[in-house]
Amino acid sequence: MKYALIAGMTVVLSQAAMAADGQPKPMDRMSMGQQGTPAEEPGSVAPTAEASGTIKAINTEKGTVTIVHGPVPTLKWPAMTMDFSATPEQMKGLEAGDEVKFQFRAEGMEAKILSIQPMQ
Repeated sequence: MKYALIAGMTVVLSQAAMAADGQPKPMDRMSMGQQGTPAEEPGSVAPTAEASGTIKAINTEKGTVTIVHGPVPTLKWPAMTMDFSATPEQMKGLEAGDEVKFQFRAEGMEAKILSIQPMQ
């Protein structure tokens, strides 16, 4: 009886684990390709994209700017909040709450600011 119970529980847990694997993943666990970016050939350059949004936070130690941005049609991205790598020169004069327009390049899980300026 004990072995039948253990065998039954093993089957149930195995099925639950397989079913969970098919569930949608949070965006922070998805590769950029899974979010809708075109597949990149090895050695190709990631496309440049443009967006506008509002700066939520600036982290000069990490070299990141957190931006709440609208959809990015070039990459087939929905509106979201995400961190972008930026140089100290690019972050100079920017503050949380600033509305900005920016160009960036997304490679893998990293998005790198190419240019950023406050909206007029």
